[in-house]
Amino acid sequence: MITPISNAESLQIGSVDFVSPDEKKVTLDLDAPNDVALNTGVPRPFPRINSYVLISDEGGFLVSQIEWITIERSQFPKRRGMQDFGVLDLPYPLRKMSVIPLGVLKESIKDNDTAYRFARGIETFPTVGDPVLLPTQSQLKAIIESGDNRRVNIGISPLAGNAIVSVDPDRIFGRHLAVLGNTGSGKSCSVAGLLRWSIEAAKKHQDSPNTRFIVLDPNGEYTNSFKGLANVRVYGAEPDESQGIKQLVVPMWLWNTAEWVAFTQASGKAQKPTLVQALRCVRDGSVEITSQPQMQMRRYLGSLLTLNNLETANGTPWAGGGKTKGYLESLRTWESGIKNVDTFSSDETKALEAVSTAFKTVIDSNMSNSPEWPKYPRTSIDQLQQSLISAHTVFGGTDKDAFPIDADIPRPFTGEDFLRSIEANAEMMGTTDYIETMLMRVKTLISDAKLKPVICPENGITLDGWLDEYICPSNNKDGSITIIDLSLLPAEITHIITSVMARVTLEVLQRYRRQEKGETLPTILVMEEAHTFIKKYNSDTENENATAMCTKVFEKIAREGRKYGLGLVLSSQRPSELSPTVISQCNSFLLHRLSNDKDQELVGKLVPDNLRGLLRELPSLPSRNAILLGWASELPVMVRMNYLEEKYRPKSDDPEYWDVWTKSDRVVNWNTVASRWQDYAEANSNSDDEEDENNG
Repeated sequence: MITPISNAESLQIGSVDFVSPDEKKVTLDLDAPNDVALNTGVPRPFPRINSYVLISDEGGFLVSQIEWITIERSQFPKRRGMQDFGVLDLPYPLRKMSVIPLGVLKESIKDNDTAYRFARGIETFPTVGDPVLLPTQSQLKAIIESGDNRRVNIGISPLAGNAIVSVDPDRIFGRHLAVLGNTGSGKSCSVAGLLRWSIEAAKKHQDSPNTRFIVLDPNGEYTNSFKGLANVRVYGAEPDESQGIKQLVVPMWLWNTAEWVAFTQASGKAQKPTLVQALRCVRDGSVEITSQPQMQMRRYLGSLLTLNNLETANGTPWAGGGKTKGYLESLRTWESGIKNVDTFSSDETKALEAVSTAFKTVIDSNMSNSPEWPKYPRTSIDQLQQSLISAHTVFGGTDKDAFPIDADIPRPFTGEDFLRSIEANAEMMGTTDYIETMLMRVKTLISDAKLKPVICPENGITLDGWLDEYICPSNNKDGSITIIDLSLLPAEITHIITSVMARVTLEVLQRYRRQEKGETLPTILVMEEAHTFIKKYNSDTENENATAMCTKVFEKIAREGRKYGLGLVLSSQRPSELSPTVISQCNSFLLHRLSNDKDQELVGKLVPDNLRGLLRELPSLPSRNAILLGWASELPVMVRMNYLEEKYRPKSDDPEYWDVWTKSDRVVNWNTVASRWQDYAEANSNSDDEEDENNG
């Protein structure tokens, strides 16, 4: 085996002639290779920018990366007709290069075999005169393949003698990965390949690996990317049995308050409080229609208790000004609903009379000089609350009924129940005149024929059933890949559905960890076109839109997901538009070709100043080539990604204009497209069937 120690003379290419903390220069020998090095065991191009050389060191060998190469000519040039100082041009101008030390390569001998191990970081700088050596193939392999648990082969390094580049799944997925690159640079193929190669590597150790991947696919590119793997489930807004696409179901009762507020654009003064209270009531099941007056009054009193508790907790009755004025209007509205019925018992009637008296006492206890800007003492508010509690108990209510439940608890409800809850709570809170637009948005949502199968499925689904279907099968023996095709969803709810999927994934893993006393359920969430769903947002806006709400969900995942076993893989062509919080939490990066200067500037901040030379290749990287850096790699390395068969590639190829123009005789049936778009396809099919029956 050839080593620098045994054959240093043949491997030496130059020596160090300049050393500073931020720069090291090397003068190449006159006989150093000028194109291809033949003395390393395997022919290898040299010198090449960003390739590796070794510098002898007392602790082993300093591994250095070539930053630039130049030719230094004589500073005493020959002049026509005379010679200054008798000095001529050198026949072989000196070649020099600048190198950046990356770490130390240590050598060990065991059983007459030489082994190397690379460690990042240096303890001492080289000195002038130290020999510079070409690394052998085994040394390059040790540099690139350094680190433990490198189980997933992702490609080769063309700058390191085609050494195999492998990654540790715990590193690359455990602390979030960002795959960045322009359209057509191979970014989507890299994402699909990482998932496929990881599963295939796991199968070598376990016939039925317990893997979990959830791919949020806004363009429908990954439908066929994982065929041949076990337990691949694809869901879309429009099911297609021929493509193996099932009906996507993200029921509206899974949406939390923030998602409903973002969708309805509910204002903070009247609409949002009404919406929150409506969600509480409908999740509590208190909007069912009943003909029994006692039951109706019990529920009404329970709602008043909840509302008054919330107002008291916020200090509204004694805040004064506009807040308390609004509270006065609510008191009058609430009092109007306290009506006696002949069927009520004497105890029930007395209890309601006490409530009415308490309402009037509060209104008359105004401490402010102005009746229009009241301010009420705490004692009268406490008396009102006590009278409501007593009346609620008389009508058969309990403390549990009056306690406000979490508005975000995922209890099933129907769209019709939700509408009734909004209307009923608006009437009770005196906000009926302010919720028309919000109510119209909700009505439009639940009446949309295309959305109804997604958010209001005919066949009811339970929470545990939904988690088993979309997050992870309870008997997950062959692993699972869940692909959520978002391509045909209406634009106004795409961000909502994405947010729900991501948030529920995080929350269920949080609860799983708590249930299993610290054990996690490792899951990887893949977000394609991340710049669309994880955008920078203005936090100063009063009403949070769907994009900002979706971004906040992913920011929480980026910050907290790791400790609950949730890894994040982001794929984006515009990293400069991503949320700074999310991108800062990514510890590994796979960088494909990037030509935009803002994007290059951003990724340049991801590596130390002395390693930014490698990133200068980003604008010119060919397809399939990428730079791997961060936690997943001991050092930044150029990678030519493994070949992914065409049948497994995401459907993101460039359109073939010329072939269509010159070779294709393509007929377009716009009638079929329009019919499916307008939901006429089913109707036309039914009419055709009727016509066939009549003809028969």
